[in-house]
Amino acid sequence: MCTYLTERLAVEGSAKAGERWAAVSSASVYFDHPVHANAEHSVNLDFFDARDSGLSRRVAVELTPSAARELAAAIERVLASAPAELIAN
Repeated sequence: MCTYLTERLAVEGSAKAGERWAAVSSASVYFDHPVHANAEHSVNLDFFDARDSGLSRRVAVELTPSAARELAAAIERVLASAPAELIAN
């Protein structure tokens, strides 16, 4: 069953694919059938530069639901342990 649960957000950063780095300004997070991951459903993350009309520069990640939860928790732990003066809001 497709859920079509999708969140889109502006982000600021960069992504590397192969030997090339590119700016990322947008992200999509959605729960659906994966294209490649060995799972029935996955949390899918797409990062791309919305200013670039060629969406072929997209970086995609497919995670099992448990891996996505572990990643989200790890991100929160890292941010919580970083010195406050280094965290920009």
